[in-house]
Amino acid sequence: MKFSFVLGLFLFGSVIYGQEYEKKMFINQTDTLPYRLLLPENYSPKKSYPLLIFLHGVGERGTDNEKQLIHGSTLFTSDDFRKNYPAIVVFPQCPTNSYWASVHRSSAKKLKKRFNFNKILKEFRTQKLLALLLNDLEESYAIDSSSRYLGGLSMGGMGTFELVARMPDYFAAAFAICGGGNPSWSKTLSKTPFWIFHGNKDNVVSYHFSKQMYHKMKRYNKATKFTSYEGVNHESWNNAFQEIQLFPWIFSFKRSM
Repeated sequence: MKFSFVLGLFLFGSVIYGQEYEKKMFINQTDTLPYRLLLPENYSPKKSYPLLIFLHGVGERGTDNEKQLIHGSTLFTSDDFRKNYPAIVVFPQCPTNSYWASVHRSSAKKLKKRFNFNKILKEFRTQKLLALLLNDLEESYAIDSSSRYLGGLSMGGMGTFELVARMPDYFAAAFAICGGGNPSWSKTLSKTPFWIFHGNKDNVVSYHFSKQMYHKMKRYNKATKFTSYEGVNHESWNNAFQEIQLFPWIFSFKRSM
């Protein structure tokens, strides 16, 4: 009975936290990418708005167009966010058999060996879909081209590093939570201010990945930030989401056109 109550509460909550997000589907030939869209209150196509893309973790992959909202979606539906940062917010959902990043994964005992990030970024289907989705959003909505932002957690943090590396002139700022990338991308990534978060006791994605990216990227862009959460395991997004300066920091950046 207790389990049924908790399950029912979770399902009820999933409806509540997602109800403001419109269900959408991006289709490109035989590929589909479900996504949820949150428009600013009183959206007008005669105005232009910031765009914020959020990439979820591996546990939220699928086709239900629901699970990707589990972590972080309520941040953008708060009265404070809606009032101070009227933005177009998009939560795409990664297919079950794919990944946001073209990283090689293994079950190695050493955390540092579990993910191998490609030095040279070849064409990757899911990253290409993300880029095509961005193009479609640009055509469909009034987006301020100087105010495009990207963030993600875990697998989505990896995807954030990689998408910015592939599109270095697109985003005004980005944040990556418990993710990682290849340090050789650092100079390319330097065009985009990054705030990186990671728990130093993470036993899923090595803390080393974020720390290494920070030190390399900082050489080229002084706006790069790193926040380490002492004693925190993989779910460091819970800490990052409580950073009161996260949104003021992100939206303070504009990309020169």
